[in-house]
Parts: sequence; structure tokens; C-alpha cells
Amino acid sequence: MVPFLIVYASWSGNTQEVAEMIQETLIAENIEVTMYRIGGGVIPNPRHFDAVLFGSFTWENGATPDEVKDFVADVGYKPDNVYVFGTGDTQFGGDALFCHAAVKLARFYASPYEPLKIEQSPRGVQEEKVIEWSKGVIRHWKDLQE
Repeated sequence: MVPFLIVYASWSGNTQEVAEMIQETLIAENIEVTMYRIGGGVIPNPRHFDAVLFGSFTWENGATPDEVKDFVADVGYKPDNVYVFGTGDTQFGGDALFCHAAVKLARFYASPYEPLKIEQSPRGVQEEKVIEWSKGVIRHWKDLQE
């Protein structure tokens, strides 16, 4: 079975909700998933996974949260096949800073796939967006394997 790692940081629970929706979608597609909430104990080694899905909320004026920066430093290297998702709020900084932490992480990891950006909590149309993004990640990963 193909193992994926979902790593995320969440304070309000929005990013955790997205991570759990992604997990459900991956499991339905026969992907083995390990979840890790940043700050939740021993960090899984990304080298043991075929892909890493990395989620973060965006903090103050488009900033990446300190705990996310610390996690990146603790891992100590840039794994391949990192896909990024994030939650944010357009009322703080508008479109220019919306989910900017996800954009920066995708750029840092040279992510091969566009980051998923969710306004606050994934409801309604945004639920479909999460599912479609997750399935797109699977298709992209499979294409890389051929």
C-alpha cells in the first residue's frame, strides 16, 4: 500500500478539519495515511512516506506560524513530493495575503502541485474543493510514478 503523511498545524480547528477530509479521501482511494499534528510528539520521518501533505493556517499579515517554521527546521531537509494545503481568512489582508503561509511553503518545498487554499472552515463548495484537490494530488503522484 502507498503511504502518505499528512502533517498540519491548527489552532482554531479549521486546518485540522481540512486534514481530516483529505485523510478520508485518500483512504477511500486505498492510500495508507499517517496523520501528524505539529507539536504532537515524535515527528514521523518523511523519508518513510511516498508523499507528504503539509497543512498550515496563515498567521498575522500572511506569516507562517512559528511552530510550522520550527517543524521545518526540526525535519532538517526538504522531502520530495510535498503537497501543501492551508486555511486563511480574506478579511485579514485580502486576497494578497490569503493563505500566504501555504503559498510560501509550496514555494519552499518546490511543490509540484498548486496549494489548496480554504477560507476558514471547509463547508459547502469548499468541501468539494478539498476532495477534488486530494484526488488531484493522487493523480499527480501516480503520474510521477509512471
